[in-house]
Amino acid sequence: MKIAVFSSQPYERPFLDEANTSSHELLHFSAALTPQTAPLARGCEAVSIFVSDDASAPVLEVLAAGGARALVLRSAGFNHVDLEAAERLGFEVLRVPAYSPHAIAEHTVGLMLTLNRKLHRAYNRVREQNFSLGGLMGFDMHGKTAGVIGTGEIGEVVCRLLTGFGCQVLASDPNENPACVEMGVRYVELDELYSSSHIITLHCPLTPATHHLIDASALGRMRDGVMLINTSRGGVIDTRALIAALKSSKVGAVGLDVYEEEGDLFFRDLSEQILDDDVFARLLTFPNVLVTAHQGFFTHEAVSAIARTTLANIDALASGELPERHRVTSRLFA
Repeated sequence: MKIAVFSSQPYERPFLDEANTSSHELLHFSAALTPQTAPLARGCEAVSIFVSDDASAPVLEVLAAGGARALVLRSAGFNHVDLEAAERLGFEVLRVPAYSPHAIAEHTVGLMLTLNRKLHRAYNRVREQNFSLGGLMGFDMHGKTAGVIGTGEIGEVVCRLLTGFGCQVLASDPNENPACVEMGVRYVELDELYSSSHIITLHCPLTPATHHLIDASALGRMRDGVMLINTSRGGVIDTRALIAALKSSKVGAVGLDVYEEEGDLFFRDLSEQILDDDVFARLLTFPNVLVTAHQGFFTHEAVSAIARTTLANIDALASGELPERHRVTSRLFA
């Protein structure tokens, strides 16, 4: 098959090439998929995209007119795809449902530890030969209550890591994970999780039901000084409401690996440009906010697994034997 690979980065191409044992023709484009770049896929049977690509209806229409009939996602999330338009145009949509839950879970806990013990500030301070400890005091995570929203594969690993620290773990998910219950995690309503947790971490998909799940109302119900971590999808948090909660000190620390409007920012070097996203710029002014650029997945093991599953999905398209667990339809938003 001939595949157009958008947002193709130098770090992932060796993994994709190694996994391409069936010798599919992979056309790598470093540019993101947009209405302007979609014509580059003309003549390709499938298009592979990443989380920052635009798979809205207008883009899908251009791809369909060029002969593409499948979208092969190099991600678990699919909120950037207009699934109704994809179905109308006859696209098969395949994703990577799991690659390395440990990668994102470990990054999540890394954000917690860095914020708690002010490691990012301590590093900069010592580099300037300032060895004072003022303003660097943290707290023992042992004995604290952590709330985990979403206990799929990633959330389960986060729960396991937090119980290892000696935290009391509360969870919220429409479907209880037996493995979490077995390790002592207690499922509660969101109100109890908000009011009881010293740390809240988000591991739910972005759907209409979870869009701005963390809004002004939710933030108002949280414990004063709560630490909030998001390594799921940016749209789960209302960023303007979060900024207001930071300004009032309702929220004590924030760790983000994702951002609502990250498509215009992440996965590129903008160091020579003026940042024109005023909301994001304001977020970066807080000393108790730590942002990483969607790198939670970025381990050797995870990138290798993403490449293997992506090429396996392409093989399945070629053979017509599609793995049901990997298929994405609008029913997943129901």
